[in-house]
Amino acid sequence: MDYNKIVSVTGLSGLFELISSKTDSGIVRSLEDNSTKFVSTRIHSFSHLESIEVYTVKDNVNLVEIFTAMKKSKEALPDGKADAKAIKAYFEKVYPDMDFERVYASDMKKMVKWFEILTKNKIDIKQTEAAEEETTTEAATKKPAAATNKTAATKSTAVKSAPPKKINTPRKMA
Repeated sequence: MDYNKIVSVTGLSGLFELISSKTDSGIVRSLEDNSTKFVSTRIHSFSHLESIEVYTVKDNVNLVEIFTAMKKSKEALPDGKADAKAIKAYFEKVYPDMDFERVYASDMKKMVKWFEILTKNKIDIKQTEAAEEETTTEAATKKPAAATNKTAATKSTAVKSAPPKKINTPRKMA
């Protein structure tokens, strides 16, 4: 099971493996009890763990960095149902750069629960190369982005110079 297939579903507790998805729905398998569910995107929304970022004092970091810091830490993992002070104290030792004013205690509890689920299911916590390349190429592509804006501007002028479309009026009945 790959880390890039793991999602969080709003309104449902725990983590899920995304088995199949369509534009308006998805089929997910729970990592806790292996039950398979059909989830409609009209009611629920999916959040890939790969795309979740956490506020820090400097720049936002991906959730993978928090999980790797938790894995490397020698601190005992607090219980997911522990009080907010204990969980905050844990994260102050494990990842001190986290912005504790913007990251709520409920979010930290979720991170602890998710980490427990991922380690229980022996999922290798790593970001895929495509997501890593995306973050590195964003900084390197500032000049080409300006060039693409110029080409987009020429395309928009070409569309503006097109003749207006002929509108068909309904036939009059005699």
